[in-house]
Amino acid sequence: MDKQGLLIVISAPSGSGKTTLCEKLVSACPDIVYSISATTRLSRKGEKDGKDYFFLKIEEFEKKKRNNEFLEWANVFGEYYGTPRRFIDKMRKKGKDVILNVDVQGAFQVKKIHPEAVFIFLLPPSMDILKQRLRNRRKDSAKEISKRLRFAKSEIAQINNYDYVIINKSITKSLRKFLAIIDVEKSRIKQMKVEINDLYSS
Repeated sequence: MDKQGLLIVISAPSGSGKTTLCEKLVSACPDIVYSISATTRLSRKGEKDGKDYFFLKIEEFEKKKRNNEFLEWANVFGEYYGTPRRFIDKMRKKGKDVILNVDVQGAFQVKKIHPEAVFIFLLPPSMDILKQRLRNRRKDSAKEISKRLRFAKSEIAQINNYDYVIINKSITKSLRKFLAIIDVEKSRIKQMKVEINDLYSS
């Protein structure tokens, strides 16, 4: 039996830096792949279909949802987001570790199906810093930022449902902690059974 890759779920309030952290992690580790989500929202400047997201019409999303093609899905700020199931299963069977960048709703759904997954919550250093980061990226109106900050507080309230927390004071330090968590998880007996059996089967 081949060793199956880890399923790593990361959640964080919008503006916390989770997308940047995931991108750096994938760049640093060739055995880690990033699961691309599907969404019904419009693409932003610089975003590409199939690279940043799979941009779908509502009708397409609904059809895939009915066909059980999503591992999880959620409605966030009036738009649908979902994680394609087939890609994750395929990569894990190849021994690749897969990162899911999902909100707390999605993480809860994943946990019901894959309780063995590794759940990580990325925290901003403070709500004031999060507010400033949202302003600096110049993507949202003042009204939208206020809504995102209120939503962030409700997300942070779910932190006890996660296995690990990383306070994102700097991307470099957060990346180091993320790698340390993966290293620990790969050393667990349940992950090492294939190597142990190969070494001591005789």
